[in-house]
Amino acid sequence: MPEDQKKALEQLRHSAAHLLAAAVVELWPQTKLTIGPATEDGFYYDFECAQPISDKDLPKIEEKMRQIVKNWQGFERQEVSAEEAKEKVRGNQYKLELIDEIVGTGEPITFYRSGQFEDLCRGGHVDNPVAALQHFKLLSIAGAYWRGDEKNTMLTRIYGTAFFSAAELEEFLKQQEEAKLRDHRKLGRELELFFIDEMVGKGLVMWLPKGTIIRDEIEKLVKEKEAEAGYLRVATPHIAKAELYLKSGHLPYYKDSMYPPMVMDDGTYYLRAMNCPHHHRIFQHASRSYREMPLRLAEYGTCYRNELSGTLAGLLRVRAMTMNDAHIYCTKDQIKSEFASVLRLTQDYFAIFGLKDYWFRLSKWDPAHTDKYINQPENWEYSEQVLREVLQEQNVQFVEADDEAAFYGPKVDVQFKSVVGREETMSTIQLDFVASERFGLSYVGENGEKNSEVFVIHRAPLSVHERFLAFLLEHYAGAFPVWLSPVQVKVLPITDRHQEYANEVAAELRHAGVRVEVDGRSERLQAKIRDAQLQKVPLMAVVGDKETEQQTVAVRNRDGGGQEVLKLTEFVASCREKIEKRENSF
Repeated sequence: MPEDQKKALEQLRHSAAHLLAAAVVELWPQTKLTIGPATEDGFYYDFECAQPISDKDLPKIEEKMRQIVKNWQGFERQEVSAEEAKEKVRGNQYKLELIDEIVGTGEPITFYRSGQFEDLCRGGHVDNPVAALQHFKLLSIAGAYWRGDEKNTMLTRIYGTAFFSAAELEEFLKQQEEAKLRDHRKLGRELELFFIDEMVGKGLVMWLPKGTIIRDEIEKLVKEKEAEAGYLRVATPHIAKAELYLKSGHLPYYKDSMYPPMVMDDGTYYLRAMNCPHHHRIFQHASRSYREMPLRLAEYGTCYRNELSGTLAGLLRVRAMTMNDAHIYCTKDQIKSEFASVLRLTQDYFAIFGLKDYWFRLSKWDPAHTDKYINQPENWEYSEQVLREVLQEQNVQFVEADDEAAFYGPKVDVQFKSVVGREETMSTIQLDFVASERFGLSYVGENGEKNSEVFVIHRAPLSVHERFLAFLLEHYAGAFPVWLSPVQVKVLPITDRHQEYANEVAAELRHAGVRVEVDGRSERLQAKIRDAQLQKVPLMAVVGDKETEQQTVAVRNRDGGGQEVLKLTEFVASCREKIEKRENSF
C-alpha cells in the first residue's frame, strides 16, 4: 500500500478510536480513558471500566457511535500548558502519567475536540468525520494491562476496524471469518496436534504424536537441504554461564527477555535466548584455516524467552521455541555468494510448501544514529550494497527500509501476506560485524597470518517450528499435503468381513513408509468417510468384496473428488511417489 494511503487509513482509524471512546464514556460515564491507537488492521481503545463491558455490548456501542458522529464536523486542536492539561484530566492517573511523559519530551501538549468529546492526543485525524466515519465495525473485547505490564491495572480493550468504503469493510470481515476457520489454535485442537497445559506453563507447547510428525517431517526436509548446501550440524546446551551472554551482549541489554538466573556452585547460569553465542564458541574452539571458510553451522536449537503471559498467543508467541537456525562464518568477499545461497534456499523451501505471496525487505542503518548501530561506516556501506545486489540479481521483489537494521549489521526480512490478508515477517537473514570483535573470531589466511575479519550470517529461513507451524496450519487450513500429513492414508473396510484385507492393505502401505490407519469401527461407510475428511486425511482407500477379490483399492481424496480403483501395488507406488517428491497436490 502506498505511504499516502497508509497514512490516510491510519488517520481514519485513529479518528474511529476517538469515536469509540466518546461512545463508551457516554454510555458509562464513570469510565476512565487511557490510549486508543490505530493498528495494522484497525484500532483499539483501552478503558478502566467502573462496570463490566462484554461482547454483548458491542452493538449498543456501535449504535451510539453512529449517533454521535452525526454531530462531528471536525477535530479542533487545542494546545495547553501542563497545568491546564492536568486540570482537564483530573482524577485520571493514566492521562496524568502520559502528560508527564510529554512534558519530558518537550513536545506540545494538545487536546482534540469533536462535538462534546475531548481527548489528550498528538493528532492525526480525518478532516470530515461525518463523511469519513461511516464504515466501521467493533470486533472484540479483551483484557490488557496498562503499558503491557502485568504489575499494572488490567484494562478493558475494545478492538475495531474502519475503512473508507463499505466494500473494503465487507472484504475485511469475510477475511476475519475465514481467519476464524483457519485459526491455528482451533485446528491444532481439532486435529490433535498440540496443546498448552496450565500445569506445565503458559507459552510452553506440548506436541502430541500427530503434531510431532509434522515437526519431524519439516526438520527432515531442512536437514536434507542443508546437507546438500554444505551445512554441518551441531548440538549445544540449553543453558550457559552468564559470562557467555555478557560477551555476546545479551546481558545486560537483553536481560529482561531472558529467564531469571540460576545460581549454581560453579557460577550463574541462564536459559539460552539465542543459539548464536554457542555457535561462536564452536567456531572458536579450533584454529580455523581460510580453507574452511565459509563454515556453515546448523542446529534446530531450542531457545527460551521470558515473555509476559498476557502477550502469549498460541504458537505465534511462545516461551520455548525451536529455531531453524544456522550461522555462516565467512570472509568479506564471500558475503555475496553466501547471502545469495541463503536466499535461494529460502525460496526453495517456500516453493516446496506452495508459498507464493511474499517479498523481501532490506533493512539498513541510519548513520545519524550511531548510538543504535555499530559505527563502522565502510562495513555498512559495503554490506548494504552487497545485499542490494544479491536481491537485484535474484530478481526478487524487495523494498528498502532506513533505520531498521540490527545494531550489528543490515538484514533482509521475508515478508508474507497470509491467506487471510495479514502481513507478517516470516524470517530474517542478518549480517553481523560485531561477533568477530566480541568473541575474537579469526582464521589463518593464505599468507599464513591471522585474519580477524570474520563476518557472520545469521539465518532461519523457516523461522521457528512453533511460528511456522501456525503459519502452515493457516495456509493449508489444516489440510496438509500428503508428505506432511500425520495420517497419509485411512483404510476404510466397508463391513467387518473386509477387515482382514484392510489390514493387509495397511501392512503394505506401512512397509513402504506410508503413515496409515485402519478405521475398523462398525460404522456405515459414509460415516467413516466423513470422519476421515474432518481429520483432513488426504487419501482414503475403501475396500469391499470386489477390492478384496481383485487385490485393489477404491481411492478417494478428502475433497470428495471422484473415486478411482487402483491395483494395490499401483496405489502403494503412487503414495510413495507423492511423499518422496513432497508434492503439494493429491
